[in-house]
Amino acid sequence: MARPGVTPPPKLIDIARWLWIASAVVGLGRFLVQLADREMLIGRLRKEQPTLSQDELDAAASGGVMFGLLLGGLMVLVYALLANRMAQGRNWARIVLTVFGAVGVFLGVVRLIAVASGLAAAFQLAIPPEEVVFGVITMVLDSIALVLMYLPSVSGHFTTAKPRLQPG
Repeated sequence: MARPGVTPPPKLIDIARWLWIASAVVGLGRFLVQLADREMLIGRLRKEQPTLSQDELDAAASGGVMFGLLLGGLMVLVYALLANRMAQGRNWARIVLTVFGAVGVFLGVVRLIAVASGLAAAFQLAIPPEEVVFGVITMVLDSIALVLMYLPSVSGHFTTAKPRLQPG
């Protein structure tokens, strides 16, 4: 439902908004899969802190999971906020999303090259298949959203001067 005095974003910008939000949710899913592997978390903690007792390791793993959940939820909120501001025509939000998206796509391509070339295995880096799948999905979502934000047909959405309230 449109609000009075508010111009709805172009359809392609609205699609880009939802793609950014979907990408953040998929990223959260990847993060949740990693956090769900409690044995891996405890193994890492044991390797880094060999003097901790099992109770201390369990507590540290639980604290890490809670912190991770809060951080993951915060990232989804940040992406949703940026995507909504971008849809409202805020160019600064489009620029921030462009930086986030470009970095994400770049790192995703590097990860794919490392896996496909065997470079990751040569350096004994274990990249599970689900990590690759999540990475490909977020790369595709981010790439499409980036393209949609910069199509010539929607550029006017970001160049239109937005009236601002003047004090006094």
